Amino acid sequence: MRLMSRTPLQRARRAAESVTDPELPMLTLLDLGVLRDVDVVGDSHVVVDITPTYSGCPAMAAMRDDLVRELRGAGFDRVDVRVCLDPAWTTDWITPEGRAALAAAGISPPGPAPSSDGPIPLTLLPTARQVRCPQCESPATELVSEFGSTACKAQYRCTSCLEPFDHVKEI
Repeated sequence: MRLMSRTPLQRARRAAESVTDPELPMLTLLDLGVLRDVDVVGDSHVVVDITPTYSGCPAMAAMRDDLVRELRGAGFDRVDVRVCLDPAWTTDWITPEGRAALAAAGISPPGPAPSSDGPIPLTLLPTARQVRCPQCESPATELVSEFGSTACKAQYRCTSCLEPFDHVKEI
């Protein structure tokens, strides 16, 4: 039986979906939910759409460079990476596989993102979250800092096992 060769679109999708996030390397851009679309225009031209996790995300340049490298390695001569801001990314776009990978890496995955039909009010107090320890699963956790190892994470400590851990903020 002869194996069917992949189409250019299948090759492009496979290459783009293998790229990992530079700040959360246990997640692919697909699992993080920032890889929005992959399209092949002609035989060796790929257009990829990505959405930043937040405005000014410093990882966007690295994501772009990694996508270009992987897609060129898959045989595409021209790679255009477009940034799409609408709709805005939400932590609800993280796949179940991505949430499991975060927890396996000791990072508490986000809960459901807050919903709003209008402007989101600015509050100056820490956000109240129900966070479980990714090490022992205890809900007995306390906020250490709203700023973790990256801007999109908060630092927590489990009061049961005493382990510190990052929590991906709900956006």
